Amino acid sequence: MLKAIILIGGPMKGTRFRPLSLELPKPLFPVAGFPVIYHHIEACSKLSDLREIILIGFYQPNDALNKFISQSQVEFQVQIRYLQEYSGLGTAGGLYHFRDQIMTGGPEMFFVMNADVCGDFPLQDMLDSHRALPSSAICTVLATEATRQQSLTYGCIVENKDTHEILHYVEKPETFVSTTINCGIYLFTPEIFQPLEVAFKKNLEENYSFDYQVPSKEVIRLEQDVFLPMAATATLFVFHTSQFWSQIKSAGAAIYANRHYLAIYKRTHPERLTLNSEGKPKITGDVFIHPSAQVHPTAVLGPNVTIGRNVTVGEGVRVRESIILEGATLQDHCCILHSIIGWHSTVGFWTRVEGTPNDPNPNKPFAKLEIPSMFTEDGRLNPSITVIGSSVQVPSEVIILNSIVLPHKDLSGCYKNQIIL
Repeated sequence: MLKAIILIGGPMKGTRFRPLSLELPKPLFPVAGFPVIYHHIEACSKLSDLREIILIGFYQPNDALNKFISQSQVEFQVQIRYLQEYSGLGTAGGLYHFRDQIMTGGPEMFFVMNADVCGDFPLQDMLDSHRALPSSAICTVLATEATRQQSLTYGCIVENKDTHEILHYVEKPETFVSTTINCGIYLFTPEIFQPLEVAFKKNLEENYSFDYQVPSKEVIRLEQDVFLPMAATATLFVFHTSQFWSQIKSAGAAIYANRHYLAIYKRTHPERLTLNSEGKPKITGDVFIHPSAQVHPTAVLGPNVTIGRNVTVGEGVRVRESIILEGATLQDHCCILHSIIGWHSTVGFWTRVEGTPNDPNPNKPFAKLEIPSMFTEDGRLNPSITVIGSSVQVPSEVIILNSIVLPHKDLSGCYKNQIIL
């Protein structure tokens, strides 16, 4: 019997995802027509022995999360529960805190997935690989390749190439260690709770204070506190993937993930992609249109476009490399490029909303998506995709370029490289 745990974080996380995470918890943001963690749950549901999926985070229970869990349980016919941490406990603190819940039913193994990654998750292959390892194996880490420079921003793995045992692990090293990086997807046996307990007690001992005004620190970081001492003990192994994988740390990363999930649909869910047909809009490349959306047949969509629930797309509209969220209205002849249009926002007639893509360098093998800082050293906004928050009114015949618009704004003119508060 297997279980899966998805670490969804909390409201203090996802600051680089604002203003989109102001309206909805980041793990529920729709990418390729479905919430980010829907793709995790769908991948887990394909495992034949899976009996339960547990979401761990410190979001307050809310209607959006409860509704998502209820609908997903019905769709995938698997039990899904949300366990709320009393505070942010780190990537391993929640696992240790809820260890009894995780071990209920006696699972043989359990997956742990970070919610802020996306990809074509090879969970069954990981499982098969782990079962072929020596009996001492406690954890298999999913890994992929990065460039030498980009590897410095990830957890780096040094392995025995023959046995795939992890000999050395460093989280975000200052100098080059390895181009093999941690993907934030793990497979554990129940024996993992022993090193978790050691890390928890060590952390508590080092940080304990008798001052009642200082809260005790119960944060356990899986990568630094657990993997580091486990390396080179014949308990920690790596499984390589060459399939699509990326982090979702920013709105630009959501556009990038949207493109790749739509491409995956061609193999896994071709029925989700819209095709060209008479009386329908012109489709270029991969496009997802929600059945409730109203799209004028003269519109041109794609490549890599998601049109959400109850969206209205007017005559002659052009949309490319963008996500249009629920209830938005694109009025006649507007043009949306490399942008996210927020819930229930309106873009006026003949208006152009455009952002700057931040794709990996296609000439560098294994290059990953860069997440640049929001501002340059001289205080200017770095060019990025344009994000229109929820319930924003964009007037007709204006240009919005490389800008971020917070919710509930009525714009009055053109904007370039600005944050509109």
